[in-house]
Amino acid sequence: MFPRYFSERRKFRKLGGSIALTYPILSDYKAWAGTMKGHYFHQDLYVAQAIFQAKPVRHVDVGSSIAGFVSHVASFMPIEILDIRPVPSTSRNISFTQQDVMQGLTIKTRSLSCLHTIEHFGLGRYGDSINPEGHLRGFKNLVDAVEAGGILYISFPIGNKERVEFNAHRVFHPESIFQWPGSDSLELIDFAFVDDAGDLYSAAAVGDALEANLTYGCGIYTFIKKP
Repeated sequence: MFPRYFSERRKFRKLGGSIALTYPILSDYKAWAGTMKGHYFHQDLYVAQAIFQAKPVRHVDVGSSIAGFVSHVASFMPIEILDIRPVPSTSRNISFTQQDVMQGLTIKTRSLSCLHTIEHFGLGRYGDSINPEGHLRGFKNLVDAVEAGGILYISFPIGNKERVEFNAHRVFHPESIFQWPGSDSLELIDFAFVDDAGDLYSAAAVGDALEANLTYGCGIYTFIKKP
């Protein structure tokens, strides 16, 4: 790539361009403009679109990507975010409260999201306390924060073999969530998943994820809380 770089540099100067600093970037000549694959791309867009269609009066999020999902939602409505980590600044339509979800939530809402977050609870990666059942405690607290008739959007890594990859994350079996404390008060109303290749399967059944024989996919669950 250097011959092309120097050729174009000479051409730029010959055409009257002024160069203050030599700063070669050689990897972008044939790079893609971007990619529409992967867990975060699909889950952030999928759930943000669902919230846009649902038009809740208030939406609260726990620990999801600020640059991705949170900013998507903030583009069309206010969003309150909770995280164990500090956020040094906020932006239009985004308010923040620092809170450890494993210790309980002080809010009640009819629209709550927690995307690619619960798999970290109790592993210490983000300054949280070590707890092998951190995801179970966190999930129960999320469920308790949702009002009757409210919606919980939650996603996490799924695979046909459940495992802890300490301290990065957990990978859950697609059906495990239905055995977690608090799950009996929820009804699944939508399921989608991202497969190992990074492609989205919407309007799916949990069994479809099992048949996909996933190693590291992403399950996107939408629940309504029963009366």
